[in-house]
Amino acid sequence: MRHTALIIAASLTLAACGDTSADADGDGEISMAEAAAKSADMVRPQPGQYRATVEFVDIDIPDAPQQVQDMMRGMFDQGPQVHEYCLTQEEADKGFEEMARQAQDNDECTFEKFDAAGGQIDAIMNCNAEGQGMARMTMKGTGSETSSDMTMTVDAEGPDGRTMTMTMTSAQERIGDCDG
Repeated sequence: MRHTALIIAASLTLAACGDTSADADGDGEISMAEAAAKSADMVRPQPGQYRATVEFVDIDIPDAPQQVQDMMRGMFDQGPQVHEYCLTQEEADKGFEEMARQAQDNDECTFEKFDAAGGQIDAIMNCNAEGQGMARMTMKGTGSETSSDMTMTVDAEGPDGRTMTMTMTSAQERIGDCDG
């Protein structure tokens, strides 16, 4: 569930621009399909080699023993996670719309809020995976054809009622053409 949310979040920041009226059916929730439909007008990322940097800023697990909290913070103190990937023309053309279609198959997530205009994104996504609990992800950031910056805060509640809040930043930058 968190992996899917991060992929969608990264895609949103690369595509952040467009119409803000995403709740097409007026039911108070923005489904992945509705978000995908609105993303058709968003800026598409340019194909190429990208460097993605994800950094965990903070984690709070109020009900966990101090030893567990210290261990989790220690994992985050290892610095940013950086990786590179190639975004093909075909993947760039599909953009967020295709990713949202794939994610909606499991129907775990809906958007509470989806405002994307002028290169800015302000969204709240709620996910509920059976047996794993609930997660609410707040995403704010900017995006263009070649870069994105986003801050994400995840408030999660496990099936046992324990809560956790995690804040991370994500930046993606086009660094050139794909190799070979």
